[in-house]
Amino acid sequence: MLTFYIRGKIMPRPKKWRKVCSLPEINRFGPLNGEFNDECVVMSVDEYETIRLIDLEGMKQEECSEQMNIARTTVQGIYDAARKKIADSLVNGKTLIIEGGEYRLCDGHGGQCGKMGCGRHRGGRNKEE
Repeated sequence: MLTFYIRGKIMPRPKKWRKVCSLPEINRFGPLNGEFNDECVVMSVDEYETIRLIDLEGMKQEECSEQMNIARTTVQGIYDAARKKIADSLVNGKTLIIEGGEYRLCDGHGGQCGKMGCGRHRGGRNKEE
């Protein structure tokens, strides 16, 4: 963890929240063949957002980082973790649950809002509106 000093006191680096445009409509996925593994894989909402932006919307990591208001290297780490969780769920038959994470929902007024990648402005895609 990076730290810095303010007036001689050690202060932790302020948390930078990841901007997420919409929550998933469905947040639980799992095997349908009746054979359930008791183990679950938990994917954070910000991990879900990187998968949505990069794989579904076709953004590059740099574009995704601008959309989420974080560094490209942070996007890369989040994206890698999300892909491993999806693979674990698919290969090992574990239920995938999307919840939690370090994010804030988009207020609809950012520079990227209303453009490609912002799920807030799609009809019926965001329950918060």
